Amino acid sequence: MHQFASTPAPVTQPVVYQFKRREIIPLQKNTLWHFQTGAARLLTLSEEGAAITLGFWGAGDFAGQPLIGIQPCELECLMDVEAFRLHYEQCRELPQVTMDHLHQMQALIRMRQGNIPQRLQLLLTWLGQKFGCPTEGGQLIQLRLTHQELAETVGTTRVTVTRLMQDLEQQGSLYCSRRQQIILRQPPGSAAEIVSYPTA
Repeated sequence: MHQFASTPAPVTQPVVYQFKRREIIPLQKNTLWHFQTGAARLLTLSEEGAAITLGFWGAGDFAGQPLIGIQPCELECLMDVEAFRLHYEQCRELPQVTMDHLHQMQALIRMRQGNIPQRLQLLLTWLGQKFGCPTEGGQLIQLRLTHQELAETVGTTRVTVTRLMQDLEQQGSLYCSRRQQIILRQPPGSAAEIVSYPTA
């Protein structure tokens, strides 16, 4: 009797999808996106039609319709993104991913309460924790966010955010480059750094 060595089944590599900055990533029922590179924000609209940011997602994060439960909403790329698509039942970390989404939404909702300067400072600190990279000049937030996007996140106007960002830069708390990159220079132990929300 002949014995044949069993041939292992070929491993199917997931298809990586590429999206450009400002492109909308499609949200479909039962489908998740697993980010490999880049970042995106999740948006919905208030009753008045104003944009409300529900989350920021980057490399290693999952996002998709099964985790949201809010309509209407859209997933907008903040930079070029590479991600692959999978059925939500294929996500082994689904319980933890679901909790991460809930914690982040709760954190962002809290950042829409209180006085505007405090909201903005808390948001910048949170972004530094989730997307920050240490540099000689401080903590670089690796997202190119406009003042309008910051305003939509904390629930104020672009003009107000522009004024507050200028104040923070004059105080030496941060530096804004011409490429819309923010470097946090907040000294250790400050009130803004003591307040900490879940980063995912």
